[in-house]
Amino acid sequence: MREIVLDTETTGFDPKTGDRMVEIGAVELYNHMPTGRTYHQYINPERDMPEGAFQVHGLSEEFLRDFPVFHDIADAFLEFIGDAKLVIHNAAFDVPFLNAELGWCKRRQIPMDQAVDTLLIARKKFPGAGNSLDALCRRFGIDNSHRELHGALLDSEILAEVYLELIGGRQPDLVLAGASRDRGSDMSQDGWRPHARPDPLPSRVTEEEAAAHAAFVEKLGDGALWRKFG
Repeated sequence: MREIVLDTETTGFDPKTGDRMVEIGAVELYNHMPTGRTYHQYINPERDMPEGAFQVHGLSEEFLRDFPVFHDIADAFLEFIGDAKLVIHNAAFDVPFLNAELGWCKRRQIPMDQAVDTLLIARKKFPGAGNSLDALCRRFGIDNSHRELHGALLDSEILAEVYLELIGGRQPDLVLAGASRDRGSDMSQDGWRPHARPDPLPSRVTEEEAAAHAAFVEKLGDGALWRKFG
């Protein structure tokens, strides 16, 4: 299964009011594993760069002036993504922006159901918790210390790691049947038998979440069910 983890940078929030795309970064996954293939392109937006957007990604009008306009990179971009699922953090923002740019140069649209929205996955998995890319990196212990500004390729590489954690960790489809014999797993005529982990996984609950839970339980009083099983 081929997937493309994708991120964009723009001049603002709404293409309907004149905002344009200035950077696309993408990482290819196959069966949930990075293949090493990436796509990265800066884009000349043919307009000024608002100060608020510049503070986010650091891409100035002067820097982008010598790069191609979206029309000139549209075909190469569409060829790279093909019909693969697009893994995007907040697809409700990126897909309409992409479709606006594609529409202006009369190229095919990207259907919303082609996107896998990691923000929606995170909100469902961790309701009430912070689910920004930075917050998820902290939750999963992913090093993003080199992320001083937003950058489409860097953010897509980080998002690829976050996505793999959200769906259950790296190599979820990989079965090491042969290697299990070398690691002392129980093998019988019925097949492989799982062992308990020699070392338990570290807790993914942050100190802030633990404190909030403790405060919540305290409000429930001495008869709270949590006090019996906590």
